[in-house]
Amino acid sequence: MWQEAFRERPDLHWELPAGEGPAPRRSLEELKTFLDWTHIRHCLLRPFFEVPDYPLVEPRELLPSFEVDLYEYKELPGFSMVVFERPLQSFQEIFQYDVLHSLNDWRSGDLLRAPCQMEPTVVRANLQVFQSRLSKRYHETFLKGFNDLDICDLGHYAELMPFLLQLERAHVLALDAEGQFALSGIWASFPSDLDTELKRFGLKIGKFSHRDNLRYECNRLFVYQFLMELYGFPIASERRTSAALFARRLSRLDETFLVRVLGQSDRTITTLFVPRRGMRYPLVEKIALVQVPADQKESLELLRDLGFLVDEKRRAVILRVIYRQHKFNAKNVREDRALSVVRQEVIHPLSGRVLDHLNIIKDAGNMLLNLNDIIRGEYHGRVSYKRQEVITDTASHEQRLKVLYSWLSKHQHRLIEYSDDFFAKLTKILDIYLLAPSNFEIFSNINTLHNEVWTKYNFVQQARKIKILEDLRSRQYKGKAVGYQEMLRLMCEILGELKFEIVNYFDELVEKALAISKDVLDDAYLHRTYVNRKDDELTDYGRAVKKLYGRLVGLWDEFQSIRKHRKDAAPDMAEAAS
Repeated sequence: MWQEAFRERPDLHWELPAGEGPAPRRSLEELKTFLDWTHIRHCLLRPFFEVPDYPLVEPRELLPSFEVDLYEYKELPGFSMVVFERPLQSFQEIFQYDVLHSLNDWRSGDLLRAPCQMEPTVVRANLQVFQSRLSKRYHETFLKGFNDLDICDLGHYAELMPFLLQLERAHVLALDAEGQFALSGIWASFPSDLDTELKRFGLKIGKFSHRDNLRYECNRLFVYQFLMELYGFPIASERRTSAALFARRLSRLDETFLVRVLGQSDRTITTLFVPRRGMRYPLVEKIALVQVPADQKESLELLRDLGFLVDEKRRAVILRVIYRQHKFNAKNVREDRALSVVRQEVIHPLSGRVLDHLNIIKDAGNMLLNLNDIIRGEYHGRVSYKRQEVITDTASHEQRLKVLYSWLSKHQHRLIEYSDDFFAKLTKILDIYLLAPSNFEIFSNINTLHNEVWTKYNFVQQARKIKILEDLRSRQYKGKAVGYQEMLRLMCEILGELKFEIVNYFDELVEKALAISKDVLDDAYLHRTYVNRKDDELTDYGRAVKKLYGRLVGLWDEFQSIRKHRKDAAPDMAEAAS
């Protein structure tokens, strides 16, 4: 049961050591550990054992890009909070909250100027503030449990948790007058100037231009999704959006802080953590109760033997995922990749021990099995198709194609990076289904959907070649260093292949191919050592490099012509379509 969780952890409790003199100050990292255990117990494990058919998180839901949640489980807990590693200064803060004062604040003398000068009065004032924000049906239980107790003392935080989960807005932890962490506020509203942040970020990464409405309309969703995902969220609820933008603002102010959110739809505790100043982005991590896929038999056997399963029948584990943010780069073929998984940690439900060598959510073999299930009509789960429709099975070919489109979209930047062997297996599976003669008539009746899948599939195939060009720009090929001659030869070979595949035209990929090629053509060392020198001054190797350079110039010109032709033809094509 949930009451037994982490019983072996000494850091589950926050009582300060008794003794003479002031208690030692604990760090933000120590507080985060305490909050991890407390929130896992009360916000994940407790509802798992108390709510019938608790909706476990599927591993794919923790993989970026995150999908929009179309269900909200109102019977499950949700909360948001912020922690500062400094005392609060009510008038100077950039957000609104109801102030709570700990007994340390009163004893320090800061409150002696206030009307409430007696210790019991401070305690009662805190209780009244908290009670005023609680639904009336909880008043009696709350007062019975906390009468004459200092609710700001984190020694009572776990007991207070069920009531904090009833508050619609965030609670605030900060240092008190004696430098100890305490509950310093409730009913906090995080500022969320979404419009300004979105436009500022879009201009910064070059997706928006001043007064260019059409460019803004075309790129707004991309910018919005990328910005939110940098902070660990999809385009989602106000609670998660405001938490992301508040964390962004605090980072800009160079604060050390922790922002944490549990959504009732995603069932996931998301933490944005800045333990030291000068960090570009907060550290992002998620904790959820995840159902381990049944086909991961070796992992399941190990987890069962070591006691890591919360529920053996449902294959439930506590999983923490740590992510890394990626700076936007318009030349990167994976430009939509804002986050990637750094580490996965399965947490033992009693000891808190961690296993970090299992691959629960990124298993490549599992991906191929899922793909096979989709095309055979044997896949079951919740998949969001274009943020508009939830598909729960693949009984019909229409459903299979919708799930396949969503699957390719979800894993797009991972598929671009995977090995040739893996992609060859994936290609074989997709080709057998999409090109099967027995399916021609069926697909002709859902031609638009079939073409959508083909387009997404072709995009991934071409993007893999652009990824090779990216590596070659740094003179790397399949993990090995190559010389200038080999780099230019391979680039010319790949661009030659792309030229004949351009019937499936993707403007963003052509732009990237041109940008990468231009970087190579402008290489100062190439010009100085080979291109600007006469042939009789060069070795055979040098002349070969110079010849390949000229060939690359020709291919670059051809791609420029293709792009110009497509742009000139675009208005005519749009007019014909209308």
